[in-house]
Amino acid sequence: MPGSNRASIKLGSSVAIVLKQDQRSGKLTTGIVKNILTKSPTHPHGIKVRLACGAVGRVKEIS
Repeated sequence: MPGSNRASIKLGSSVAIVLKQDQRSGKLTTGIVKNILTKSPTHPHGIKVRLACGAVGRVKEIS
């Protein structure tokens, strides 16, 4: 499931994100959502979240 819709992302859900430094390579980082940082209901590049490990990036997949 794509991560461009804020309503489909819940705190505690497992997601795959792209970190800012990995945007060119597209490398995904998986983790558990701690905070949802994007305020708008949708974003074309993915909703920005903070994972439990502290990593911040845009959601590409929701597990």
